[in-house]
Amino acid sequence: MAYYVDLLWNPEDAAHLSRKDRAPGHYRAYVPDELGERLPQVGREAQQAAEDALAVLARADERIGARGRYLNHLLIRSESISSSWIEGNRVTPKKLAIAELLQQGTRVALDVVANVRATEEAIAALADRERPVTTADIEHLQHVIEPSLAIGLRTEQNWVGGSGWSPLRADFVPPPEAEVRRLVDDLARFVTATERNPVVRAAIVHAQFETIHPFIDGNGRTGRALIHTVLRRTDALRNTLIPISTVFAGDTDAYLAGLTAFREEPPRLDDWIIGFAQAAELAAANAVRLSDDIATLDQKVRDDLIRYRKQQGISPANPRSDAVVLRILETLATDPVLTIETAAARHSVSTAAAHRALVELAEAGILGRNKDQKGKLICWTADRHLALVGLTERSNRVGAGDTEHRRPRLGPPAPVIEQVGVLQREERN
Repeated sequence: MAYYVDLLWNPEDAAHLSRKDRAPGHYRAYVPDELGERLPQVGREAQQAAEDALAVLARADERIGARGRYLNHLLIRSESISSSWIEGNRVTPKKLAIAELLQQGTRVALDVVANVRATEEAIAALADRERPVTTADIEHLQHVIEPSLAIGLRTEQNWVGGSGWSPLRADFVPPPEAEVRRLVDDLARFVTATERNPVVRAAIVHAQFETIHPFIDGNGRTGRALIHTVLRRTDALRNTLIPISTVFAGDTDAYLAGLTAFREEPPRLDDWIIGFAQAAELAAANAVRLSDDIATLDQKVRDDLIRYRKQQGISPANPRSDAVVLRILETLATDPVLTIETAAARHSVSTAAAHRALVELAEAGILGRNKDQKGKLICWTADRHLALVGLTERSNRVGAGDTEHRRPRLGPPAPVIEQVGVLQREERN
């Protein structure tokens, strides 16, 4: 049974705290029940919602198919951007991609880059269902996300939300530090198990992790990465990573209400599972849309290149399959930010050949040139591909594909992209 612990707040070092936060008093920390390995029984409506969501995820995974190999990185970027917005940070797909390649940028962008890498690493390392997930694995995942913090579970009380720096004013107080290892050990066993509906298991894993809040920082991003771990371990998704948490970012009030329902006594588990399943369906639909849009855009930019070469009298107008310019063009979905050096290394060509190809793509209007504050060219960017990531992230947060008339309550402005068929979801700001 879950229970509350009554604790005393009386900070010894209170010089940096406000008068209200220095005030001593009692607060209640919530200690959730252990999960075990088997899924709990849920109501008929919640079970049906989870089954429907599982079918939608499977269809999306099959439709995207092999394209998931390049799409996953874009989807993880989309999810990481939404994760940053949930936590009050601001970053755009373009700033994120530049920071990822150059390893420089704002602290927020570099933090999101770490989240992208951690998510990919978690799935690669923990997808093998024959390999048990351990507390050490979860600690490592969080450390990749927050490398500035010492690795390991928290050894002090923390809390979530509220108007100050005191658990007395918090929205939620997780279990005391002495309970954390036991609960994370139990959670790891629950993540390891794979029987029955994966959507139910992923929903419970995420909510339980956020309830334990086992780290000083990085809990939100680590908890969202664990969703992918569960869905991949259970074979619910084989090709694609569906960014479910981008939907959470669209309505943080509903998300937090769902977590609150999970923590009630008795828990309103069905309410949380139904909300999670609905988010999974919306995210799956937008992942398919992004896949289709990328395919359309890839054909469009190739046509643009051929048209440019004809206008310039470059022969052949349709580049040979081994041409450097075409090889770069075909990988813009996975490499939307390039330098001469990275393009040369990726395609095993000289820097001179890479430079010629990048200049040609820029002159054709396919790549944008990006300069630093001193006017020095630092990279080329595939702005239309990056815009699609932004549109997908926004679409998830409004629950549909068209953001022209349904702007997300929170999030960056719509990216400016040209009107190209299915890309007409651009919002005029």
